[in-house]
This record gives sequence, C-alpha cells and structure tokens, in this order.
Amino acid sequence: MFEEDNAQWGLVHALVLDGKGGARSIARTELNGLQLQPTESLWLHWDRSHPQTQTWLRKSSGLNEFVCDLLLEENTRPRMVPLPDAALLLFLRGINLNPGAEPEDMVSVRIFAEAQRVISLRLRPLRATDELLVQLAEGRGPKTASELILSLAQYLTEKVQALVSDLSEVVDEEEEKLDSDERYTPEHGSVVQIRRRAASLRRFLAPQREIYAQLARNNCPWFVEDDASYWNELNNSLIRYLEELELTRERVGLVLETEDRRLNVRMNRTMYRFGIITGIFLPMSFLTGLLGINVGGIPGADSHWGFAVACLLMLGVAAGQWWLFRRLRWV
Repeated sequence: MFEEDNAQWGLVHALVLDGKGGARSIARTELNGLQLQPTESLWLHWDRSHPQTQTWLRKSSGLNEFVCDLLLEENTRPRMVPLPDAALLLFLRGINLNPGAEPEDMVSVRIFAEAQRVISLRLRPLRATDELLVQLAEGRGPKTASELILSLAQYLTEKVQALVSDLSEVVDEEEEKLDSDERYTPEHGSVVQIRRRAASLRRFLAPQREIYAQLARNNCPWFVEDDASYWNELNNSLIRYLEELELTRERVGLVLETEDRRLNVRMNRTMYRFGIITGIFLPMSFLTGLLGINVGGIPGADSHWGFAVACLLMLGVAAGQWWLFRRLRWV
C-alpha cells in the first residue's frame, strides 16, 4: 500500500534499515519529522523523471542547490564528488537488463549518501535494487548506509561480469568455427556488434573503477571498518573485466582479420584461375580472329581439311601453353 501511495510522488520505495539486515517500508508522508534510531538508516529511491521528485529534492530534502543540480542533470558519467560533513555523491552505471534494451546502453543511478541516509535516483528500472529489496525482505540485507551503497555497487558489478563472460564465450565460438572449418565465414554484423559492445562497456567501466579505487583509499568516518577491503575487491574485479574487454576487442579484431585474409585468398585464387584461363584462350582467340578476316589469301580457305588443321593448330598452341605454364610452375 505504501508503495502505491509513494509512486504517486515519484518515490519508488522508502525503507528504514533496522541495522540487523532487515528493513521496514514507510509512506511518503512519514518523511517529515522522521526520527531514526542510532542503528537505523533511511533509503529513499526516487524516479528521476517524476516532477514530484524534483520538487521534493529542492524543497524538502535538505540538500543545497549545487547537490540537487548534480543529481538532476541530464547527462552524466561515473564519478564521485566528496561533500562537506563527510557526505558523498556517487554516479554509477549498470547493465541495462530491461526488456528490449541493449545491455551496453547502461543505466545510471545517482546516489547521495551520508551516515544515516541514502538518496538514490534512477531513470530506468535497475535489477540491482530489486535484488537488494529481496535481501532486505529476507533479513539478510545491508545493515548501514555504507553497506547499502557497497551492496548496490556489488550487484552492478556482478551484472557486468555476466555480460563480459557472454561476450568472451561468443568470441570463443567464432574462433573455434574458424579453426575447424576453412570455409566458415563469420557474420560480419554480429562480430562488429561484439566489438562495439566491448568498447561501450569499457567507456563507462574505466571511470567507475577509479571511483571504487578512491572509495577504497579514502574511508569516510561513517564507513564500516572492513568496507575499504570490499571496495578494493570491486576495484580489482573491474580491472579484470576491463582487461577481459580489451582482450575481447583484440580477439574480435583477429577474427575480422582472419575473415578478410581468407576472403582475399579466395579472391586471389579465383582471379589467378581466371588469369590462367585467359592466358590459354587469348592466343587461340587471336588465331581465330586472324583466320576470320574476310579477305582473300586465307590459308586453307578452299581445302576440306582447313577447319581440322586450324583446330589442331589451336589445340597445339593450348598444349604448348599448358606445358610452358607447368614448366614455370604457374599451375
């Protein structure tokens, strides 16, 4: 019921984390004057496109105009902005798993985080937040604000791993087909799409890796003690995925080079055969053209054996050319 009421205000969900791995949902009207216990944290997840979201951020959130402008700006890239009082602004990207969407058309989540409050905004649904809700409902979710943003980053990174593995497997299959069948020709469009996806993912993941590295180095006072280790592990994971994406791009380049090389070999072989055939028939064409001149004095014009002699002459020329080509190792 709360979720239906909240949706009218652009609030996707409002949860109070109990500090034990669970959470309770609250209505939009309960935000004013809400008192949190020392072990509790508030998570507000908003639909950025809803007009009421912008109104609440600017008038009721307590955030200054600079922070609101950053959270609501149209185009952004992964980055981290430290704020006064140990607060953070995080702009992260995740794989687009919405129906009919391209995975590399990544979705953005914008996060304002402080000791006991996390405000996140999305334009399109995120599978990572859905999984967090399931964990919280089962009582095994994040306990604090710092664990909440860490868990969200972990889920976003896990989705990247699945897509990177899928791209690598597709390239593996193409390489196996090329190795096992000399006549196999990969579909150029699908191979180029793999390369485009790898480049697009790398474009957003590279700055996101820097964010994880900064969070691992610069612990906020309200971070849980071992958060730095987890952020460092996420950083290492993204480094591995970036290396895998770069390797995938290089392997796709080799697949395309192999395709071009095989195409050139087949084309050269075909042109070579045409050249041999042309070389054999060119002298015979010259002889037939010469003997076909409509003037007097053509040898054998009045003889019954003239045609047979001309054919034998052309066969002799062809046989001589064939012998010469074999001697020169052209055929």
